[in-house]
Amino acid sequence: MKTRTSAKGECTPPRLLLVANQLESFLNHRLPIALAAQEAGYEVHVAMSEADSARQHVSHGLTFHTLPLVRSFGNPVRELRTLMRLADLIEDIRPDVVHAFTLKPSLAVGLVSHIRSRPLTVASITGLGSFFAGTSAIDQLVQSIAAVLGRLALGAGHAQVVVQNEDDFDLVGRRFNIPADRLSLTKGSGVDLSEFAPQQESDGPVRVVLAARMIADKGIREFVAAARLLRDQDIKAEFILVGGLDEENRSAIEEEELTQWSNEGVVNWIGHVSDMAALYRGCHIACLPSRYREGVPKSLIEAAASGRPAVTTDMPGCRDIVIHGQTGLVVPPNNVDALKEALARLITDHDLRRSFGAQARKHVEKGYSVESVTSQLMALYNTRRSATAQTS
Repeated sequence: MKTRTSAKGECTPPRLLLVANQLESFLNHRLPIALAAQEAGYEVHVAMSEADSARQHVSHGLTFHTLPLVRSFGNPVRELRTLMRLADLIEDIRPDVVHAFTLKPSLAVGLVSHIRSRPLTVASITGLGSFFAGTSAIDQLVQSIAAVLGRLALGAGHAQVVVQNEDDFDLVGRRFNIPADRLSLTKGSGVDLSEFAPQQESDGPVRVVLAARMIADKGIREFVAAARLLRDQDIKAEFILVGGLDEENRSAIEEEELTQWSNEGVVNWIGHVSDMAALYRGCHIACLPSRYREGVPKSLIEAAASGRPAVTTDMPGCRDIVIHGQTGLVVPPNNVDALKEALARLITDHDLRRSFGAQARKHVEKGYSVESVTSQLMALYNTRRSATAQTS
């Protein structure tokens, strides 16, 4: 890898700036990218709102910078201050590559890089999520504004845009006016195939796990309703909700409601789990009845790597990792009866679970590993650095 030369003529490693919007998401999805970049010789900087907490919990030689970035679109004055702070950070760090994750950070970095004429941006749009799920007049207005910003920040600039499924490849390209040669596709955020390895089902009752943020758009209420119907039909299983609260989200589920479900005995909400590999070793079925556009849900990738079948919905990202009738079952979104029937089929058929689980592992080995994803991104960084050198 080529190094950069300092003002004193000294050779220094190339610099990478990662822009993330949440510490938990960074640790779960982006840290392997940062470490792979370090291994490739980059000096890695990370900008996020929770930089102080990151410095206390992450000890990998990364440099953290505070960026007052919130996930939702809101106060224009606040957003302008964020853009100004980001511009100052880029000017101070002078990175060779800037890589932003999720839609809002990607728009912010794209705008700053476009205005400053720096063709060094990689923008990962990891699913369009609840942003494009809203149908109210306000939701549609925000979507229209974001589309205009996207065309300016990503379409008209030099950004290389990375998406995680074919549906988003088409939609992002059209909505933001991005030519195909500046669009790339990676299969999710990658999973450690040695950590998430198949094991025989554990003894005891069948356990069905839904791992996600506790928001309605993930299909949490449909899952609870299906569990209640299955209990009424005397189909024995344990239904487990895994994940923390997300109070900022437009469809957030409150702790009181989650506690009520647990007290009722229909599901067991256990909150955040740090060892997801152990969780999947102890479960039998994964479920994610999402009703919005995902990237490729990491919970379903991890379940597949662990040799567990899944029930999910026919939504972008979900249907990429779960192949209906081969690695699991795919049902229409917002359809409790279909969800209940699919879960009942897997709960009551051990051989089908084992067959689907074996095929799920084979499927996830085809490009979903963390090594595969990070190698794609490292190659992309090198391409962006070459583009920067040629235009500077």
